[in-house]
Amino acid sequence: MIKNMTKTGSPFDPESILVTAAQMRCIEQELFAQGLPVAALMEKVAGKIAHRLIELIPQGQKIGLLVGPGHNGADTLVVARELWQKGYGTTIYHPFQHAKPLTLAHKNYAHYLGIPFCENLPESNPCDVWIDGLFGLGLERELSPELADLIHTINTWHSTVISIDLPSGLHTDTGQPQPIAIRAHRTLCLGLWKLGLWQDVAQDYVGILERVDFDIPAQAITQGIHTSPPMTRLTSRAMLRALPIPRPPVIHKYQCGHLLLVCGSQTYPGAAVLAALGARASGVGMLTIAVPESLKNTITLAVPEAVILPCPETDAGTIAALPVALTGYDFIAIGPGLTRSAQGIVQTVFSTNLPILCDADALNILAPWSGQRPGFTVLTPHEGEWQRLFPQLDLTQRVQAAQQAAQIAHAVVVLKGARTIIALPDGALAVNPASTPGLARGGSGDVLTGLLGGLLAQGVKQNRDLTALVQAGVWWHAQTGLWLAKQYGELSVHPQQLTNDLATVLGQLIQAVAPGKK
Repeated sequence: MIKNMTKTGSPFDPESILVTAAQMRCIEQELFAQGLPVAALMEKVAGKIAHRLIELIPQGQKIGLLVGPGHNGADTLVVARELWQKGYGTTIYHPFQHAKPLTLAHKNYAHYLGIPFCENLPESNPCDVWIDGLFGLGLERELSPELADLIHTINTWHSTVISIDLPSGLHTDTGQPQPIAIRAHRTLCLGLWKLGLWQDVAQDYVGILERVDFDIPAQAITQGIHTSPPMTRLTSRAMLRALPIPRPPVIHKYQCGHLLLVCGSQTYPGAAVLAALGARASGVGMLTIAVPESLKNTITLAVPEAVILPCPETDAGTIAALPVALTGYDFIAIGPGLTRSAQGIVQTVFSTNLPILCDADALNILAPWSGQRPGFTVLTPHEGEWQRLFPQLDLTQRVQAAQQAAQIAHAVVVLKGARTIIALPDGALAVNPASTPGLARGGSGDVLTGLLGGLLAQGVKQNRDLTALVQAGVWWHAQTGLWLAKQYGELSVHPQQLTNDLATVLGQLIQAVAPGKK
């Protein structure tokens, strides 16, 4: 049974929740309906933005503020006023003939204060820093050619660009440029995280992401999202709570789960080794590895504590059959290094009632996906495997595609990428907020398969939230990649190193969120 996501992301935790444009509008309307004046909210939000900008921008730098016609533009005008009154050299660029009444009121006051105004950009860049407040929440249409040209000009200038809420030109929900967007160095997201900021396609535009909290009441968040499945962003505290730590002082190996890994071939023996080492790092109590008989010694040397299940093999060096019944295991992970010749064993595992994870060639053998299986299922495709598995689903809309795939397969779908998405059959999803291109290397996924398999075997045995463990494993794997990239550079992150340092990084993450630490 797939449990709910309450353990990993409370809908009242503003740091974890993701919202669509429609949900954010509903939340704001609830605030206004309950008596909060629009102008009061604007002053509070803009004051917080200005405070953060003063921390980021040294005095003496010339600041240009791009002001749109809506309330994002009004926020920006209040920011311009605050910066001007703190002694910053600011110029407001407002390339619109019309604007909302509140935006016009702030524009008039900025004129009264004597802040310089321009309607058009100059031919050369006059500013050290640009504050992008053209469009924020809710952009769903293509920009006019004039605005597209303006954004293109800003993108060609070598200045720091800080966007308010979202980089102008990005679709709030999909993260797609419309058809161009500001390439920000930093984005100050207002209130709650917008879904589009965490889409893979948006990563070239958003820069460093920060959230400006303005104390949205929990009841307003509930009002805005109560009719939709939860969408969350994985956070360190939630992920550490999901992991099977700390263990009780009295426990034995059979209470820590028994994982069966089905993997490897003569062509890809390393995939089996990496998956096994990933499983070892998970802390699983018992690990059995089914591999072609010719790989027995190789796997034993790499993981001496594992039980090796040598399998009869084909002339091509792939597993021909599993020699024992699939009983006595808590979880099965299958796929790494199998090759596509292993159809028989994939179908055997797929037809069991045991919970399973399918990766790599197990996914290719099952493609295209049809029907459902009886037990809890996790699918972990990268883009190429996805296109074979779900060819009918458009990956340009990653969130929607992942949600549809999870519903079709009645499985937890882990759509791997720069921002890995974990989707549930009920439409709920979570996004891993940080990773590194250093993990774009053969074998990284094999490590993840073993790690997830080991965590899920423990989860089954201990009746834990399996969805939460999938999320935690994805997060832990990515955090280790980030740490390695910081230590050695992105080009030097390799899968064996990943398996060696999973434990080290987890220890550091635990210390980082210990009581008393920020």
